[in-house]
Amino acid sequence: MRLVFASNNAHKLSEVREIMPAGIEVLSLREVGFEAEIDETGTTLAENSAIKAHTVYQWLQDHMAKEQMASGFGVFADDTGLEIDALDGAPGVYTARWYRLGADAAQCPQCQNETEVFAANRAKALRELNGKANRHAQFKTVITLITPAQEIQVEGIVRGQIATEEHGEGGFGYDPLFIPEGYDQTFGELPVEIKNSISHRARALEKLAEVLKTYPD
Repeated sequence: MRLVFASNNAHKLSEVREIMPAGIEVLSLREVGFEAEIDETGTTLAENSAIKAHTVYQWLQDHMAKEQMASGFGVFADDTGLEIDALDGAPGVYTARWYRLGADAAQCPQCQNETEVFAANRAKALRELNGKANRHAQFKTVITLITPAQEIQVEGIVRGQIATEEHGEGGFGYDPLFIPEGYDQTFGELPVEIKNSISHRARALEKLAEVLKTYPD
């Protein structure tokens, strides 16, 4: 089965390909020729995940032969958010662009690439939690799968807490700040094998994999 993952994020693609079961070929947007920007206008992770999946699936229908679409071709898209308890669930749906909201954009006016953006996001998390005793948080991933046979959503959640400073250089995004429950190291420090076995995305993908096992050959 061939599935298009609605992303070109190299970190996400690597993580997804490590987790997906044998027999599932995962293609990036670039690999199928999709180059358009997708407007994530939803107010929840579930809405944005669905918007991305529907946009790419419609594009595939318009650009690929019907026989290809009918022969095990599908799309899945994820949206992931960091939800911090003491901040009433923020940044949530705005996780990837949190630093741009309000006056905080001035903290990194020249942020362009992913590395700079997430460094600014992590810095904002530390500022927002400065002096707060409650540092509990969770990562949530919502995945939307669309195939010729069905459309479903699954989600994965991992609880943890935000460290008081960054630790580790592994992973991406907020990983150097997030300590998952049951561990004393951040996602940025933990071996990739452990992170991929317990992460929010891993848990959502495990549910997705169970669904795909029932898909007809």
